[in-house]
Amino acid sequence: MDRTIAEFEASNDALHDLPELRRRLNAEGYLFFRRLQDPDKLLALRADITRVLMEGGWLQPGTDPMDAIYRPGAQCTEGDLEYTDVYHQMYKLESFHRSGHWPEVLSLIGKIAGEPVLPHPQKIARLWFPKYTEHTTPVHQDFVHFQGSYDTYTCWAPVGNCPIKLGGLAVLPGSHRMRAIRDHHFSLGAGGLAVEVSEAEGTWLSTDYQIGDCLVFDSLMVHQALPNLTEDRLRISLDHRYQHAGLPIAVHMLQPHLQGLHPLTWEEVYAGWKNDELKYYWKNHDLQVLPRILAWGEQGFAQALDLASQDDARAQHHLRRLVKRDPHTEQAQRAQAVLAAAGN
Repeated sequence: MDRTIAEFEASNDALHDLPELRRRLNAEGYLFFRRLQDPDKLLALRADITRVLMEGGWLQPGTDPMDAIYRPGAQCTEGDLEYTDVYHQMYKLESFHRSGHWPEVLSLIGKIAGEPVLPHPQKIARLWFPKYTEHTTPVHQDFVHFQGSYDTYTCWAPVGNCPIKLGGLAVLPGSHRMRAIRDHHFSLGAGGLAVEVSEAEGTWLSTDYQIGDCLVFDSLMVHQALPNLTEDRLRISLDHRYQHAGLPIAVHMLQPHLQGLHPLTWEEVYAGWKNDELKYYWKNHDLQVLPRILAWGEQGFAQALDLASQDDARAQHHLRRLVKRDPHTEQAQRAQAVLAAAGN
């Protein structure tokens, strides 16, 4: 393990001690559990996901899909059309959506957030290529992305063993205590926004995750992905969100993930499902739905334009991807003008 990263404190001993769970969550901002989830269910889900990735051309032909060995040249990430084309095929898996409703996780969140628990309809998987470290998810807080209520929790879990070098999640303990949203700025990586932290804020925590482990933290926790430094393995993980059903939820969290980058409807997601139980389940609750706050994304885009005009390669790459997705939008046209002026 990198010497700048320390080990999580596991909370399995407090799983049935609600006051202690809440004390640890309030103090440190996270709860980490070994083998909270059933490895057999995760392996079955991994089989479903990697089958789709092999069919989509992301994995090396002739290898066992369960090994998730990438096909050289297939690297892509959130924001690329090539990513969404395959990701949305994976997103249609009934088993993937069911993973957000596994009882062991719902029971834990119910203790923390209270009943009834609302798993966000927008389930999220992270599919991270090796040798693509410039696109690693940056240091950030989740609230700027999913919004709604501060009292919303992320449950992150690897779908398979995930040693440090494969690029698991790391958190900055105690960074949630200010109960405020930090300044975010443009970055590559999932979400496209990052915050600056100093060494004085403490030591990052992570671990060599084993299948079944999971990490729970609230929306103001500062965290990041570690880079995938393996030679040839994709990192596959779940990134589901939960809250009390009585709290407000932002409208975009009721929509499929990344549908704003490439259209995808719930009808398309549900088309091949065998069971109707989870279809539109959130409509059973009287939800307070809030509009999406666009300010953070707009600020990040403005910074990308400014940086690209100064020949920043990362910002120019971001703008080229935006233009490629749809050159006719207002943002794409502004991006094209900046790229043209910069000689791109």
